[in-house]
Amino acid sequence: MARLIELNQELLKLADPVQAKNCLWFFKTGKGEYGEGDKFYGIKVPKLRKLASKFEALTLADLDALMRSEMHEERFIALVILTRKYERGDARTKSEIVRWYLKHASRINNWDLVDVSAPRIYGDWILTHGFSKQDKLIESKNLWRRRIAIVGTFMLIRDGRFDEPLRVAEKLLHDKHDLIHKAVGWMLREVGKRDKAVLEKFLHEYVKMMPRTMLRYAIEKFSAIEREKYLKA
Repeated sequence: MARLIELNQELLKLADPVQAKNCLWFFKTGKGEYGEGDKFYGIKVPKLRKLASKFEALTLADLDALMRSEMHEERFIALVILTRKYERGDARTKSEIVRWYLKHASRINNWDLVDVSAPRIYGDWILTHGFSKQDKLIESKNLWRRRIAIVGTFMLIRDGRFDEPLRVAEKLLHDKHDLIHKAVGWMLREVGKRDKAVLEKFLHEYVKMMPRTMLRYAIEKFSAIEREKYLKA
């Protein structure tokens, strides 16, 4: 508890009201928006990472308290510390952390929180343990669980394993949320950076079904002529 109080004091010292106000807009915290009700100290990521390093000895119980916080930066720090614990952990520790991570998924409730943690924790887990948890995440009504499912496939893509990322992309083609369109398009772009033919085959089959934003993200690295062809399709 003493370390959490110390962390809170550090955060208050670094708080920037002007930046906090900008964050309210940037992370869409208005009524009906995906980040509705979130609150910010107004601290930029490099400083948050330094704090995570300073307090990385916090326990999972401490991190649990941070994840319940209404302050966005406290959840961010908790997830950065968690990724470091996961990366340094043995098999038993990693298993415990993945269970903890998925249990708290509804509090990983903005795109930056998902993106800073999903590949390095959940993504690494499915790389070595398979996809048994994937469909439950994909079919969840919770936006952030669905984003974890697709962003988590980045580690597979980096390893040259495209079948599961493409399967998840197909299942999320008709998702109604723009943040899922962007995430799927991002992962498809990552596939194309490693094997353009694989991405082109996917596009040939699904281009007419893809939301415009998803398609734009997917073909971002294509030539102007190629992008125009797909957008017209």
